[in-house]
Amino acid sequence: MTFLFPNYQRKPIELVSGKGCMVTDQSGKQYLDLTSGIGVSSLGHQHPLLTKALKQQVDKIWHTSNLYTNSLQEAVAEKLANHKDYVAFFCNSGTEANEAALKLAKKATGRNKILSFHQSFHGRTYGAMSLTGQSSIQQGFGEMLGEVAYFPFNDIEEIADNLNQEVAAVIVELIQGESGIHVAYKGWIKELYKLCKKQGILFIVDEVQTGIGRTGSLFAYEQYDIEPDIITSAKALANGLPLGAMLGKQSLAQTFSPGSHGSTFGGNPLALSVACQVLDLVQTPEIQENIQQRSLQFFNGLQQISSKKIIDIRGKGLMIGIELTDSLVLTQVMNQLEKHGVLTLRAGKNVLRLLPPLTISQAEVAKALEIIEEVLAG
Repeated sequence: MTFLFPNYQRKPIELVSGKGCMVTDQSGKQYLDLTSGIGVSSLGHQHPLLTKALKQQVDKIWHTSNLYTNSLQEAVAEKLANHKDYVAFFCNSGTEANEAALKLAKKATGRNKILSFHQSFHGRTYGAMSLTGQSSIQQGFGEMLGEVAYFPFNDIEEIADNLNQEVAAVIVELIQGESGIHVAYKGWIKELYKLCKKQGILFIVDEVQTGIGRTGSLFAYEQYDIEPDIITSAKALANGLPLGAMLGKQSLAQTFSPGSHGSTFGGNPLALSVACQVLDLVQTPEIQENIQQRSLQFFNGLQQISSKKIIDIRGKGLMIGIELTDSLVLTQVMNQLEKHGVLTLRAGKNVLRLLPPLTISQAEVAKALEIIEEVLAG
């Protein structure tokens, strides 16, 4: 008997400890973790500086509420702004960050329509689910929010005629993570951004999975020569503690006046104490160089694998997708990798997703590639 809802397909292993890129289950078996808890523990498990920061905060205060000044929030918000004119709202997850972005966009523009993309994923609460262009995720939950329309990803022609002054915002992922690691074309993003600017449409970039160093820069948008009106972030922001953030341009700040939006636990001192260190660490030359080098190692190694099971290899930085022939093959490959001590993720129907910690070593990548090649050859 279980006292839990069966809304997750759980594996019969329990991860009870971890250090660096390695995790250990209840039987003592060790695994190379290429999941980072779905892109969350991006600086690995039990990082000494993050552990130290959390322990120090635990001995001070856990919760103060947002009725009082919070210097940690100011410090983390400044680091997230990264020398640009953004202000931050803190919450607990990516879904919450996208809900905040939805509210901000509608209130700031006085418009109601939102444009999104097929196969996108923005969360599972009603607003975020309504923005998600996947009917399978929406199925069974009744009517979604009205005035949301979905368009083909990486296609400017179909959406261009719908970019008018009825639209509050366009929301886009620069890499569609959950549906199969689909990377946005730079030219498409720049044209979409330019057309939005002409019509006074807010440009929202969902960086929940791509942000905090995952693709080789603090945020993926920095590689696209744009500056979004709104950015959402979560997952790796506090390396495992619940923390989300919505960044908006300074010109939007007064839209969220007192009482317009809030969160009981958002921006709590425990999560922020870790986030403050995370944002320093992911931008150090050592981590930045490691992301670049390990990304090259992964992509070069994967391209050299000769297997009829591989259709395509794509991604950026350490966000990697290996498209396989079908979903059955993907399940078999993931199960075999797990038996060989490598944990991986599914994306879409048939994509093997790798989100290793940004601290993964050259030797660990080499080991991962060796095992992946062995399993794909089988």
